[in-house]
Amino acid sequence: MPRTKTSVPSRARRKKILKAAKGYYGRRKSNLRLAMEAVAHAGQYAYAHRRDKKGNFRTLWITRLNAAVREHDLSYSKFIYMLGKADIKMNRKVLADLAVSDPAAFAKVVETVKATAN
Repeated sequence: MPRTKTSVPSRARRKKILKAAKGYYGRRKSNLRLAMEAVAHAGQYAYAHRRDKKGNFRTLWITRLNAAVREHDLSYSKFIYMLGKADIKMNRKVLADLAVSDPAAFAKVVETVKATAN
């Protein structure tokens, strides 16, 4: 059975790690041992923060909605409660985008919510 040499796959593995570490500070971008550790940690952070991003965006939408609704003499919590009572099925993302991009349309939604709540 012929002898196998692993130089090509080994170099490919090293190149893959160093390519992933491109742009890192100091020896972390060029020293394989440091790059492997940095890339492993970066992967863990990326995994965790992909999940955190969802909550961060929800917080942003709620903050924007609260600011937009307060211009119409309502609080965020009352607006969301009235939205449910008015049976309007719009999520926070769409409402926040509407409040930023088209304030007139958002004002109509708020007026509709106020009218059905009374």
